[in-house]
Amino acid sequence: MSHETPATDRPLTTALTEAAATSGRAPSVHNTQPWRWKVLPDALELRMVRDPQLAATDPDARLTVLSCGAGLHHARVALAAEGWTALVERLPDPKQPELLARLTGFRHTGADPDAMRLVQCMQVRHTDRRPVSDEPVPAPALDEIAKATDAEGGRLQVLRSDQVMELAAAAAQAAVVAAAEPELREELAYWTSRAGPGTGLPPEVLPEQAARTTVPGRDFGRPGTLPVGPGHDRAAVYAILWNTDDEPDNWLRAGEALSAAWLAATRLGLSVVPLSGVVEVEGTRQTLRGLLAGLGFPYLALRLGIADLTHAGPPHTPRLPTGQVVDTSALRGEAA
Repeated sequence: MSHETPATDRPLTTALTEAAATSGRAPSVHNTQPWRWKVLPDALELRMVRDPQLAATDPDARLTVLSCGAGLHHARVALAAEGWTALVERLPDPKQPELLARLTGFRHTGADPDAMRLVQCMQVRHTDRRPVSDEPVPAPALDEIAKATDAEGGRLQVLRSDQVMELAAAAAQAAVVAAAEPELREELAYWTSRAGPGTGLPPEVLPEQAARTTVPGRDFGRPGTLPVGPGHDRAAVYAILWNTDDEPDNWLRAGEALSAAWLAATRLGLSVVPLSGVVEVEGTRQTLRGLLAGLGFPYLALRLGIADLTHAGPPHTPRLPTGQVVDTSALRGEAA
């Protein structure tokens, strides 16, 4: 089929603009939303924005690129739900390292029902840092999430109980290191109290006290207002998102894999909490490499579980206005 828009469908540029807007629902480190999209008449470009308030937390931009990868996957799924497939050029121009992806060669192949369901999952996906319920995670669900990860070029290693204890020790050590680093504390304070409208982590999504979890969550340096309840996450499953290389292309694909895994988990009724603190400290990141037997590089640790529905969960984190992240100026004179 040609790339031209069938008469029964809306213009391609409308689909591109809406897909870029939908990508804003993706998860990102500290809810920074570092993606910026440019809509062209026949292409969609993704750039990252390096925020100076992440210089200590993410000096190599690994988590920023990963976050943009999650946004890229969200946009691709949104396009598939509208019936569009595209060629994705990742890191297409070495002279523009901030240009992470260019989508071109659009073909209208009919709406994808699975993608339509995943777009619905984007509307409800969020981070719930409370302990999960005592209901065990079904093994077939873990298999499905791992399959979704693999399909996007990532890998997911579910940890054994002894490895979870190692992860817990590493997370606790990372917290000690972070607490002793003024720059890290300052950045965390910024994203939890002074970030501009539409970004950051408001008190409503942060626990009012440390949750009783096997692997300690991040210490945000201040209590939030989210009640955590009396539960413990004994039934939680912990995993590492990883791959065999550690280059920007791998980080981008890891973000796409994270998005795919998280949306699959949401569809299956599972809660996901990313644990990035343990990869932000070089020493504890190396501990995670040991859990992978040195075979690859860890991008994130993840907690998976079935959410405790006896108490209301946190609200969605705020989002930037579409106009701040989607540039449609090249469409002047075009249908958009």
